[in-house]
Amino acid sequence: MVTAVSKTKTSQSQFLPLVVDYRQKSAAVGRIPTNYLRRELGVTDHEILTSRLIDRSIRPLFPAGYYYDTQIICNLLAVDDSYSPEVQAINAASAALALSDIPWNGPIGAVRVGMIDGEVVINPTRKEMSSSTLNLVVSGAPRSHIVMLEAAADNILQQDFCHAIKVGLKHTQQIIQGIQQLEREKGVKKRTDQKLFTTPEEIVKYAQQLASEKVTAVFSDFTHDKISRDEAINKIRLETEEQLKEKFPGADSYEITESFNVVAKEIFRNLIINEYRRCDGRDLTTLRNITCEVDLFKTLHGSALFQRGQTQVLCTVTFDSLESSIKSDLITTVASGIKEKNFMLHYEFPPYATNEIGRVSGSNRRELGHGALAEKALKPVIPNKFPFTIRVTSEVLESNGSSSMASACGGSLALMDAGVPISSPVAGVAIGLITKPNPEKVGDIENYCLLTDILGIEDYYGDMDFKMAGTNKGITALQADIKIPGIPLKIVMEAIQQATVAKKEILQIMSKVIAKPRPSRKENGPLTENIQVPATKRARFLGPGGYNLKKLRAETGVTVSQVDEETFSIFAPVPEAMYEAKEFINEICKDDQDYQLEFGAIYTATITELRDAGVMVKLYPNMTPVLLHNSQLDQRKIKHPSAIGLQVGQEIQVKYFGRDPTDGRMRLSRKVLQSPATSVVKTLSEKRSIGNAVHESANSA
Repeated sequence: MVTAVSKTKTSQSQFLPLVVDYRQKSAAVGRIPTNYLRRELGVTDHEILTSRLIDRSIRPLFPAGYYYDTQIICNLLAVDDSYSPEVQAINAASAALALSDIPWNGPIGAVRVGMIDGEVVINPTRKEMSSSTLNLVVSGAPRSHIVMLEAAADNILQQDFCHAIKVGLKHTQQIIQGIQQLEREKGVKKRTDQKLFTTPEEIVKYAQQLASEKVTAVFSDFTHDKISRDEAINKIRLETEEQLKEKFPGADSYEITESFNVVAKEIFRNLIINEYRRCDGRDLTTLRNITCEVDLFKTLHGSALFQRGQTQVLCTVTFDSLESSIKSDLITTVASGIKEKNFMLHYEFPPYATNEIGRVSGSNRRELGHGALAEKALKPVIPNKFPFTIRVTSEVLESNGSSSMASACGGSLALMDAGVPISSPVAGVAIGLITKPNPEKVGDIENYCLLTDILGIEDYYGDMDFKMAGTNKGITALQADIKIPGIPLKIVMEAIQQATVAKKEILQIMSKVIAKPRPSRKENGPLTENIQVPATKRARFLGPGGYNLKKLRAETGVTVSQVDEETFSIFAPVPEAMYEAKEFINEICKDDQDYQLEFGAIYTATITELRDAGVMVKLYPNMTPVLLHNSQLDQRKIKHPSAIGLQVGQEIQVKYFGRDPTDGRMRLSRKVLQSPATSVVKTLSEKRSIGNAVHESANSA
């Protein structure tokens, strides 16, 4: 169920205040939450990423200047066993907006595209997706325009990827036609009395007279970096706004501010589209200067520094045990099919990266989205069977555009530095777009320029942020954020080609620093080793209630997990911990290794303790005492060992019957060494004698 609500009173925001909330309900999959309150708590990463997917699909089609608080809420009410609900949520949001009175230039349609054995599959089932090499979501607008792309691919070829986009876009038009038919049947009427904000033409013209030459000079000065350029523009802004306020004293402050923004944006875009001049002096397809370093910190498992222009990212790699993998909650597992993952990338964007101050807290939606994209880019090259959980952290030290793709590049370098045998290095790049609308035909593009490796300001003033990552062979991830109401398929195909060329150039630069993974991991890195523990030794190895394993972890820091019935995996964070763990394990299993007991043999046991259930005995000095149960002490039934005169320190003869195959406990018996018992029969005859005597005395009485 999707709802769309928009206020009728304008907000104070200078942008579209759109909020999309996607919520998964446990009842939708027939489960109850497992937390202590047994109800949904907080928002999961999967919900946030799906909310972003919907937001990016519908936002470009709102009218320019529509600054009214709008909220889309998607509640997941029921999930079947076949299909993931994310694409249906996009289509439902499109239908909700189309059927509402909210001004919106939709509808849109979305499909998921998979590729199985080289064949394109539209809206594949969850089972089919498990064998698909592509997971592509295409959101299309009317007239076969694309408004959003999101993809994770298993290093597929460029031509196959382009073909999948074409097929997916074709199927989105069928969904659009269905929603349009529903719209006609309902006779929807949009709001017409709501004011769309536009900057007053006379203020804009006066701002052009005041600031055009100065702004052009700043954007044409290639010596500026990000900070100095921003400072120069802000100085011109303040001067211009003061003059505009004097000229138009009755104008709103927002109208004054936005008028200067319109002038600056127009000048910036015209320099690119008319003169092919970018503000840093590059041509349209040139990359910024790239530098790379690896192994910055010897104590880390892997590290790399990737810098492209004024975007700098520090990536680190950490190994941990397989038990540290991320376990998905029940709803996410059913909805997405992901139970756990042992590779993760966490992206951090602190405020100092853009020379600002701000609150440092948990990950926000933007950080989750950028981290998920970089993780998609690297995941296909990670080996399927790796003995550790891998965590890559990407901390943005400085940002001036495309930090998520810098994270993919830095993450690839750090993985190779850590000795992870990735199948191929990965690089990513962002492509920008500047368009010139056709004044005679609304929605058409008269001219456009694609920009390789965009700056932050080119993203801000541009019409698209097209991020693509992959190897020399193919594509592993793609994300297209489009700010205008759709672009033709032709532009997307050109962007993919331009990104492919840039990607290969970046990989060549990276290969000069490190071309392939190191042959081995660092000496101070973690170790993992499998040990065989026969069933006869398992009880001693684990200890009562897992005591030995808990003690092992507390003393050495290693973790032990069971692989199968007789195999245990030991993870040690450092080699010294593995050495200590082996010594500990050898010590607790020492007695079984030093002595080989013969099945059926008779041994002398020493009693070490009396218990209600029996006696604790040792067969040799360094043996851990074992229980000899009351039932095996004597032919007679006894309730306590003291009943037959047993004492601590006393030596008794016992027979050895091997170990219990289920729990490995030693089986001993003293009872079988006693002479065959006749006491049972004798007792029964005595009972009969007593019974007869009582009967006879009663008769005589």
